Amino acid sequence: MLSAEDFRRHARRSGGVDRRLFMAFVGSLTAAPLVRAADSIGSRSPLGENPFQLGVASGDPDARSVLLWTRLAPQPLKPAGGMKPEPVQVRWEIAEDDKFAKVVNKGRVTATPQLGHSIHVAADGLQPDRWYHYRFMVGDEVSPVGRTRTTPAVHVTPDRFKFAFASCQHYESGHYAAYRHMAEQDLDMVVHLGDYIYEGKAGNDGVRRHVGKEIESLDDYRIRHALYRSDPLLQAMHQQCPWMVTWDDHEFDNNCAGAISEKHGVDPVEFLIRRANSYQAYYEAMPLRRRSLPTGSDMRLYRKMSFGNLADMLVLDTRQHRSDQPNDDRGHAINDDCRSPDVTMLGQQQRQWLESSLLKSQSKWNVLAQQVMMGTVDHQKGEKQEFSMDQWAGYLHERNGLMSFLAERRVPNPVVITGDIHSNWVNDLRVDDFDAGAPVVATEFVGTSISSGGNGPKESKAMEQLQRENACVKFHDRQRGYVACELNADEWRSDYFVVDDVTKADSKVEKLATFVVTAGRPGAERT
Repeated sequence: MLSAEDFRRHARRSGGVDRRLFMAFVGSLTAAPLVRAADSIGSRSPLGENPFQLGVASGDPDARSVLLWTRLAPQPLKPAGGMKPEPVQVRWEIAEDDKFAKVVNKGRVTATPQLGHSIHVAADGLQPDRWYHYRFMVGDEVSPVGRTRTTPAVHVTPDRFKFAFASCQHYESGHYAAYRHMAEQDLDMVVHLGDYIYEGKAGNDGVRRHVGKEIESLDDYRIRHALYRSDPLLQAMHQQCPWMVTWDDHEFDNNCAGAISEKHGVDPVEFLIRRANSYQAYYEAMPLRRRSLPTGSDMRLYRKMSFGNLADMLVLDTRQHRSDQPNDDRGHAINDDCRSPDVTMLGQQQRQWLESSLLKSQSKWNVLAQQVMMGTVDHQKGEKQEFSMDQWAGYLHERNGLMSFLAERRVPNPVVITGDIHSNWVNDLRVDDFDAGAPVVATEFVGTSISSGGNGPKESKAMEQLQRENACVKFHDRQRGYVACELNADEWRSDYFVVDDVTKADSKVEKLATFVVTAGRPGAERT
């Protein structure tokens, strides 16, 4: 087997990273063979402490199954979660009731040290459009009881689909009052659009504190995920309903673009090894199916979820497959670099998958769940222009091509949901956002951060300027919170909720604004 030092030596001697050689090396990091080997391992002795301190979660539901998750960690903030380097057998059950009098499926699975003693159970044989309860057991220890659901059958039009989307939950910046309020809503699902963790070192002036230096090793990433998941409000929201998750940059490294660091002079070998560590820890920490199991520094995260034929949700990955940000990733006017057909946000394979999925969709609503703002927003006054090169404005050829595809192929009711920028927006999307007279193709709802950035201003003085400079902008706000969406066959409704004070876990949360999209009529209107 090729060792890490052998690989580093070869890469530095040759002056670059040989893709085939790198994959030979990271093959030794991939967890897939370890999952298969674990299936035949027998049971081990029960643990001496409560192993379920990180709670339970579910995700990636379909009409007949749902993914159930937990991770054994009696000492979550220690290496390996305080677990010994040996496999542990775990029992699981899923039932129609929270007392488990009507168990519909159960089994045993082995938690291995190679996957951080995480458990990913695809509980199948379930009925469509049904709520269930689930739990895990090790010896006499029983996990918290989680609540989850299957989706309606693909040929059925349900009366409604209600979900919330969130992003950017920097642990040091504040508490998660938004999740406390979210748990009080009658939600079918939560969609997390990235920055579930932040990779930076411990600070000195936050509401709470990270553990240790900037994270790089597999243990570092595991411990950081455990720190975030230890929050009781976040745990409680995971217990309420299934989640669909995708990452942005801070799950790995700020403003990363594919295999390229935002910093100059970073060793590409070390960078990809670090990416492999972050991807494995992300898989271990999230309710993801085995199809998302990473292979070295690669991990497929884009996928589709259908809620009957009411909505197709296409979950995108705008970090792993993108080319480097144009103009050195600094605010810049639109130029030829942004309009280059060689610059991609999605990569060829994901773009083809997205277009194929949209062509085959028979749903009333088509939702693109993704990370960075698609509205082409100029942040400067007057003739001077400045656009974010990390957003779709920096990848304008592909962005406008996607809008053209939606328009020309008449994709039914496309709606984009977005995170990343710690502020709320509602944008009308056109093929060319600079042409205010062009028809609106889709609507974008951008949700603010859960806590990142600390308390934002309750009054935004920028709104008038933004609307004057940008025909696409319908709404803007810089407070913290989340967005709840409820849709039926005729209408989409987005409620923007904001947190009064993120430094308090019991902070008041209020509705700030509501926007509605009518089926068959692109564009959002405030109610």
